[in-house]
Amino acid sequence: MAQKLNLDNLAVSADVYRSSFPSTFTFGVATSAYLIEGGWNEGKKGPNIWDKFTHLQGISFLPCSLSQRRLCSLTLCDSGKVLDGSNGDVAVDHYHRYKEDIELIGALGFTAYRFSISWSRIFPDGLGTEVNEEGIAFYNNIINSLLEKAVRHSLPLGSPPTSPGIHRGDYFGLYAEACFANFGDRVKHWITLNEPLQTSVNGHCIGIFAPGRNEKPLIEPYLVSHHQVLAHATAVSVYRSKYKESQGGQIGLSVDCEWAEANSEKMEDKVAAGRRIDFQLGWFLDPLFFGDYPASMRQKLGDNLPTFTPEEKEFMLQNSWDFLGINHYTSRIIAHVSNNEAESDFYKAQELERNVEWEDGEPIGDRAASDWLYIVPWGIRKTLNYVSQKYNHPSIFITENGMDDEDDGSASIHDMLDDKRRVAYFKSYLANVAEAIKDAWSLLDNFEWAQGFTKRFGLVYVDYKNGLTRHPNSSAYWFMKFLKGDEDNKGKKE
Repeated sequence: MAQKLNLDNLAVSADVYRSSFPSTFTFGVATSAYLIEGGWNEGKKGPNIWDKFTHLQGISFLPCSLSQRRLCSLTLCDSGKVLDGSNGDVAVDHYHRYKEDIELIGALGFTAYRFSISWSRIFPDGLGTEVNEEGIAFYNNIINSLLEKAVRHSLPLGSPPTSPGIHRGDYFGLYAEACFANFGDRVKHWITLNEPLQTSVNGHCIGIFAPGRNEKPLIEPYLVSHHQVLAHATAVSVYRSKYKESQGGQIGLSVDCEWAEANSEKMEDKVAAGRRIDFQLGWFLDPLFFGDYPASMRQKLGDNLPTFTPEEKEFMLQNSWDFLGINHYTSRIIAHVSNNEAESDFYKAQELERNVEWEDGEPIGDRAASDWLYIVPWGIRKTLNYVSQKYNHPSIFITENGMDDEDDGSASIHDMLDDKRRVAYFKSYLANVAEAIKDAWSLLDNFEWAQGFTKRFGLVYVDYKNGLTRHPNSSAYWFMKFLKGDEDNKGKKE
């Protein structure tokens, strides 16, 4: 059991207002293409790895030709891959209802929107052979609708192809350039990768995310990450050399990290906590800032961790980032363990335990719907301070944050909309962000990766049973009032 952290120095008032933040601080919402768009085979879109993952049993992939890997036939869904057997074929139908959803963003008072551009809508064959003009038109419509509502936006381009042998510039550079060329006159913040950790570990080590690989867990996730880092640097290089001067935008990447709190004052626990953060943040940020992976990873992984050539190191350092996105939801208590019994090789290599209870049995925080998500507001403050100090005070966007509710089919819509717990979550996390400045979050309920439609993160409730109608939750209305900065609300209880 862990020695309970002294929280006295981290005590933060739950009262937080728009005036608690600088006037330049931007509040926004985020979505991801596969989770909300639907229209999986409309507008000449090609199949992506999540279409394949949720549709096909096994790993068979039928190409139309040697040069174009199009999906020619589907089999029934293997329901074991997604908790409720669902998929993103329709999702919440943003493909047809994007105007309604953008209206909601404007009505709630948000001025930023992070959405993703589906690679397979831009290049249906995945190889950059021919740009799909219908896909370009769809995202142009979204961008123009956002500008009409005075919503600024940053765009994650997506993840690079998931074959660990793909060279950094072969495909991702073509995809990135197509986005810069078609949207960069209006888009001023670009995110190359979103949560590359999840692609590497859950997609290529544990296998619970697309493409569902776990055949070579000691090698493949690190190869995938290696090429993701180089793909990011390639996209940055293309933007800076060909588009930045004329378009005047910025480019970065988004990484996810749970805070790692040392189990005790013992040096081995402190070192283990630092190692845990290295295996999350340092894995992707150290190469771009220092030119190589963290020493702790090299020590634990040896030759399984790829090496960069001197030319690649210089290339990465020249093309790191203009800003950094942080996705943060939760925290863990970390203890050093020499013989780790974790099921995943990724966690075994770290030689640590991730605990959720203090030594007296008290949980680190209340648990949300997902078993991995504990509500720990002070963790976001510590994460932001760590990133700022280690990586020379970069411009930071918190590109994801939030908590989920269980999709309780027996509860009334009224009960589901009255999400007081989510209001409290955002208030406490925002208060800690304000404190971090002194020393968000998802728009819609959606298809939630391997959890399917069983978890709800959205500020806006989507009624899956009745035409996918949208209903703003109490948390959405709280944000609306918060963003108006109504000083008359100060001191009043929510």
